[in-house]
Amino acid sequence: MPITVHAPARTRRLLTAATATALALVLAACGSPAPADESAAPAPDEPLTVYSGRSENRVQEILDRFETESGIPLDIRYGDTAELVAQILEEGDASPADVFFAQDAGALGALSEVGRLVPLSPGTTDGVVDGYVAADRSWTATTARARVITYDAQELSPEELPQSLDDLLDPRWAGRIGFPPGNSSFNTFVTAVRLDRGDDGAREWLEAFLAQDPERFSNNHGVIDAIENGQVDIGLTNHYYIYSRMDELGEENVRTRNHHVGGDPLGLVNVAGAGVMDTADDPARAEQLIAYLTAPEAQQWFTDTSGEYAVRDGITSATYEMPGIADLRQPDIELADLRSLDETLEMLQELGLT
Repeated sequence: MPITVHAPARTRRLLTAATATALALVLAACGSPAPADESAAPAPDEPLTVYSGRSENRVQEILDRFETESGIPLDIRYGDTAELVAQILEEGDASPADVFFAQDAGALGALSEVGRLVPLSPGTTDGVVDGYVAADRSWTATTARARVITYDAQELSPEELPQSLDDLLDPRWAGRIGFPPGNSSFNTFVTAVRLDRGDDGAREWLEAFLAQDPERFSNNHGVIDAIENGQVDIGLTNHYYIYSRMDELGEENVRTRNHHVGGDPLGLVNVAGAGVMDTADDPARAEQLIAYLTAPEAQQWFTDTSGEYAVRDGITSATYEMPGIADLRQPDIELADLRSLDETLEMLQELGLT
């Protein structure tokens, strides 16, 4: 998936007034003609209902900016991505949702598979790199995040670290690995292992991994904490968790660093993304939000404020030093296929990992 993002570390900058003006121009350019039946169109002040699996602290600011620039109010309903999918399916045609903003590709794939997302117009995803828009155009990625091995850079060099799934099973790592088994990103990683090796192969790998006596933590931040205090030497997390610690303490005071592994699920790049619901009163109006989230200025905001990867070519983080996604060798896995989460959770439960 050829995204080019080169990101030297520079001083954080927030969106300026000029950026806000540019966002307004993007919205104007992405606007669509009014529907033929004007009487059926929502009132201009009628809010778009957004079901967001992305947390409020991560996206509320950019959604507020959309409201200000577009004049379209939002009714945002936050929740767990998987639970929101279940709610949408239960609500059926009566769902009030206009836009679904998901934490991962699997949830979007699940809704697309049952026909609950309508195709996006080409102009809405103009500029999103190949591989990050669903083949049927039912959804688009908005940002991306990479799986990494986090490690204690004061004790280990990159050359000493595991370079594959099976390297994690080397006896030298017994009792030295931290991971968050209840975290949704870990579950998605296991789904990728299943897609890569089949269910039998994934179960075999998980059993061997558990035999390494890895330390369990409630979330990714707990893994980073354990590396920082010397409890474990390496961890399985997403790439951006070290950035919040660096923001808090200063990069020079953080011993944890990221190690990117290519070619197998340890290097999986998952996405957050969005689609227009089949229950949207005005799909063209709903698409304005998605066009906004994938426009250059919003993409810049995401990569500057959270360290997520942009899904447009040429976006450079002004805050964090990150390799470009084009430099990360990913496993040959279709993102939409990550929807088979139920089978993953059943396997994890059988192995005592839930």
